[in-house]
Amino acid sequence: MEKKSEKLRADYKTIIEKYLKTDSQRSFHEARKFSVDITKESVSPEDMVGLHVSVIKELLPNLPKEVVDTNDLLLEVMVSYGLAYQEHQSLRDRQKQLDSELSVAAKMQQELFPKVVPKTPKLDIGIKSVAANAVSGDYYHFIHDEQEHLGVAVADIIGKGVPAALCMSMIKYALESLPELRLQPNALLENLNRVVEQNIGSNMFITMVFGSYDLNGHVFRYSGAGHEPGLYYCHRTGEFYDLTTKGVVLGLSKKAKFIEYEREVMENDLIILLSDGVTECRTDEGFLERVEITRIIKKYIHLSAQEMVDSVYSELEKIQNYSLKDDFTLMIIRRNV
Repeated sequence: MEKKSEKLRADYKTIIEKYLKTDSQRSFHEARKFSVDITKESVSPEDMVGLHVSVIKELLPNLPKEVVDTNDLLLEVMVSYGLAYQEHQSLRDRQKQLDSELSVAAKMQQELFPKVVPKTPKLDIGIKSVAANAVSGDYYHFIHDEQEHLGVAVADIIGKGVPAALCMSMIKYALESLPELRLQPNALLENLNRVVEQNIGSNMFITMVFGSYDLNGHVFRYSGAGHEPGLYYCHRTGEFYDLTTKGVVLGLSKKAKFIEYEREVMENDLIILLSDGVTECRTDEGFLERVEITRIIKKYIHLSAQEMVDSVYSELEKIQNYSLKDDFTLMIIRRNV
């Protein structure tokens, strides 16, 4: 290390000597190359000023005392600057590390979402899920089994970043590992609740709604764990009804119990599942009321389910000046026949 310091000093002294003798542009070029060398060696700003003062004192020993004193003052300034600069660099390095971790989490998360939406002539399904940041706290899942039942889930993980992505992985695995419970949404949530309670920290919770759609009987059975109430649209009356559920968030209590509800679905009726990023859209005047959300959905009710969720998202995004405040997930299921 000492040899490197001696070499840097010798190189800098040569640059200064040439500059004092010739005052040429070549000296500036050599100075720029030297700056690359000191950056590689992590020379601090105050050390560079100290090096400069040392070389100048050697080359120009007869400098007025006032000039020498100002150099000492500059050195003191650069010591404070150097400390602040190092702290700034440390924060930048930490931010780069966090960005890298979030990038990995985002890629991992994308692998967890369903690659395709289930296709069946009996239902028209649309889904729109958009993250407010790099990693979403929202998750959705479909399970289409051979017994003509479609399982659907929408969850909101209270917690962001890498932990959220890991939680999603756990949820997906649990949902796909409990086939015997898919027809019993409340029992599935109770089992999932035990898994969550045992495997995540006390500072993280998960809200969720899980439903099982009987494609033959057209009955939708569902249960919720502290999640945003869904909506049911009755085509015959043109009215919306809340799919209210009772149940605490997952992971809060090991012995939590959940209630199962059911609703018969008629032709052209809609089941709407969503996250609070939909109902808590914020404008300059405050939060949108649920009645406003239903008005927007009804505005596009003549479209396909996917066109509906896309259009609703676009309108709500516009209302918020194209800046999402929270993760957005909207799922619409329409009975065709």
